[in-house]
Amino acid sequence: MPLKVALMNNKYNRFDLFEKAGIETVEGHARTTEEMIDLLRDADGALVNTRPDTSREVMETCTKLKVVSRMGVGVDSIDLAAATELGVLACNVPGVNTAEVADHAVAMLLAMTRRLYETITATRQGQWSDNPPLMNEFQQSVRRIGGHTVGIVGFGNIGRAFAMRIRGFGPAQIIAYDPFVPQSSADLYGVRLVSLEELARTSDYISIHSSATSQNVHLFNAGLFAQMKSTAILVNCSRGPLIDQKALLTALQEGQIESAAIDVTEIEPIEHDNPLLKVPNLVITPHLAGFSPTFLDECPRKQAENVINVLTGKRPHGLANPEVIKTLAVMRASDPGRWEGIPDFSIALEL
Repeated sequence: MPLKVALMNNKYNRFDLFEKAGIETVEGHARTTEEMIDLLRDADGALVNTRPDTSREVMETCTKLKVVSRMGVGVDSIDLAAATELGVLACNVPGVNTAEVADHAVAMLLAMTRRLYETITATRQGQWSDNPPLMNEFQQSVRRIGGHTVGIVGFGNIGRAFAMRIRGFGPAQIIAYDPFVPQSSADLYGVRLVSLEELARTSDYISIHSSATSQNVHLFNAGLFAQMKSTAILVNCSRGPLIDQKALLTALQEGQIESAAIDVTEIEPIEHDNPLLKVPNLVITPHLAGFSPTFLDECPRKQAENVINVLTGKRPHGLANPEVIKTLAVMRASDPGRWEGIPDFSIALEL
């Protein structure tokens, strides 16, 4: 039987690449685990997105599934432990939108420090000429980045790209929190690693660039907001669950921090009646930080190539659970199960 790949919840899928590789495709949309299982039940590989989660239940039920490739750089919607145990490769596309997310974070910080949304809106309403007191308030409240402390939470590829960009604005110092990065790596970017508590206490501006895990849900909570400067500005272009939205609402309303700009929320899309949408010192964009025409061309291609490469014995662009190679070695030596008849690519991975 020919190999089959399920293409889910992505209008940018590259059918031509699968056709060229001689792999059958099936396309569909899934909002629930049950719908996802129905789509992936007979698939050897799958292109998945952020929702619904690629859970243990999905991978256990879909017994032919060998590889899942997620759009973008994140893999937080894939149960990596289950994938590794079951012998399923969890792939992503590292670096595919590093520039876009770093650019967006800088843009959001500039929008807040220079109060672009409020001033553009007021000018369009004719208040430049009609409301001198408001113009005076704007003039006294816009801020500079130079001479201030910028904190970065998560110092991976995107955090580092943000640091390189923000350095051009002349901050007094750039500090970062990332327990998985050594100071020697941060030194290459002129960044000093600190504890999360020190970063919260001393930063004038904070930009979050951390992946989401079960350990860092609500990393920014009421306790951490209480430690931040009342003049602090928070930017989040990473993952919504990193911020406790109720705590953020309180912090903004009660002046614990000055303002925030977020591109992600705990539930997406954000509900139309969510009180965060009415907070004047918060700007929200609809999870578009990682997008650009370049991304929309490169990401679907590499996402498809991940699955094609794995199923034909070649190296994927990104493998989030490299420990799975050990699982596959055991499976191939005993009962190959879902991997029967598929070329061994472990040498290509050079692990």
